[in-house]
Amino acid sequence: MFSTKTKSLERVLQLYKNEFRRQISKTTSVTNSDAMAPRLDQTSTKLSQNEDAALPKKLLKLQKYHRYLSTLTPQELPMATRGLAVSKDQSREFMACFPDIVRDLTETGKHIDVPEASKWLAKLLQYNVPNGKKNRGLATILAYKMVEKKENMTPENIHLANIMGWCVEMFHTHQLLLNDIMQGTEMRRGAPCWYRRPDVGLDAANDASLVQAAMYSTLKRHFSTKPYYKHVLETFNEMLLKCSMGYYVEKLMFKTDKPDLSQFTMDKYEAIVKYKMSYYSFQMPVCLALLMSGIEDLETYRQAKILLLEMGEFFQIQDDFLDCFGNPAVTGKIGTDIQDGKCTWLSVVALQRATPTQRQIMEENYGSSNPEAVAKIKDLYEDLQLPHTYSVFEEATYDLLKTQIQQVTRGLPHDLFFKILDNIFKRSV
Repeated sequence: MFSTKTKSLERVLQLYKNEFRRQISKTTSVTNSDAMAPRLDQTSTKLSQNEDAALPKKLLKLQKYHRYLSTLTPQELPMATRGLAVSKDQSREFMACFPDIVRDLTETGKHIDVPEASKWLAKLLQYNVPNGKKNRGLATILAYKMVEKKENMTPENIHLANIMGWCVEMFHTHQLLLNDIMQGTEMRRGAPCWYRRPDVGLDAANDASLVQAAMYSTLKRHFSTKPYYKHVLETFNEMLLKCSMGYYVEKLMFKTDKPDLSQFTMDKYEAIVKYKMSYYSFQMPVCLALLMSGIEDLETYRQAKILLLEMGEFFQIQDDFLDCFGNPAVTGKIGTDIQDGKCTWLSVVALQRATPTQRQIMEENYGSSNPEAVAKIKDLYEDLQLPHTYSVFEEATYDLLKTQIQQVTRGLPHDLFFKILDNIFKRSV
C-alpha cells in the first residue's frame, strides 16, 4: 500500500495537472485569461546585442511574452539546482569504460569464425552509442553514488556502476535505431542517422538487435554473480515491453498515411510519453542504482517512480517545443514532428484551443512534408500563443517539481532529483 505521503503527492500532481489542462485548453478568445494571454503590461528586459545575435531570428518575436523561455536564454537558477549534474572527472571516467566494453564484445575470441561481424559490431557501437549527451547513463552512476553506503563505494563497485550506465545507453541506442527507421528521421546527434548511411539502410533493424544482444551480453559478463542480477534483467525486459507498447499506441494515431487528429488527446499523449520514454529514460537509471545499492523497500521505489515519471513528461514536452522552435545546429537534429504527424504536446494543445477554422488548418496540413504546410502549422501555433502557453507551463511545472522533491521521504537524496531536474530545465535551442 502507498503511504499517506505518497498518496498526498499523487493527489497534488493530479489536481495540478487537471487545473493546468483546464487552463491550456482555453482558446485565445478568452480575454480575461491572464494565464494564457501575452503579458504586454510588463516591461521586458532588453537583451544585449550579443545575446540577440545568438537567438534564431524566428524566435526573436517570442520576446514579447512575459518571461524568456529557459530554452531560449540562460537564467539564474535556484541554488538547489545550480551547477552540472556530474563533474568533468566523472564524465571522463564514464567515457574511459566504453572502449573496454567494445573490446570485450568484439575481441574476446568468441566469434573468431566471423571476424567481419565482430568488426561491424565495433563500428556500430562506436558510431551510435557514445556520441550523445549520455544523460541516462550518467544519471545511473550519479544515482548510485548518492544512494550507496560509503563503505560500499569501492573502485570495483564504481566501475560496475559505469558499466551499468553504458548498458542503459545501449538500451537507449537500441530504441533510437528503431525509432529513426520507423519515423524516417534524417539526423541524430548532429550526424546522419545510422540507417541513412549508404552501407547500412534497412539492415539497421538487425543492427538494433545486435546492440540489444551486446547489452545483455555485457550485463551477463559483469553482473551474473550479483544478487541483484535477476532484478536487473527483469527491469530491462520490463522497460523493453513498455517501450514497445508505447510505439504501438503511437502507431494507432494514424488511420492511413495521415494522423487521426480525433485521437490527439492529453490522456493519450501522456500515455505515449510514459511508455515510450519516461519509464526507461527517467525511472530506469534510478531504479538500477537502487538495485545495485541493495535497497529493497518498495515504498522507496514507488516514491522515486512517481516523481521521475513526472520529470519524464516535463522533459518530453520540452523536447516537443525544441523540435518545433529549436535550432538544429544546437539540438543536433532537424525537427520533423509536424511532418511526421506526431502526437505532441503542441499539437494536442493547439487542437484544444483551435476554432473550427483553425482545426481545419490542422486537418489539411499536419503530417505533410510540404514546407508550406509546415510553415502554416508553425504560424498557427504562434497565433494560438503556444510559445507563451509553454512558457507558463515550464515555469509552473518546474516550481511544482521542486516542491515535490522536498516532500520525498524514505531517505532518497533530494539533491539527486534536483540535479536531474536541472539537466532538463537548462536544455537549450
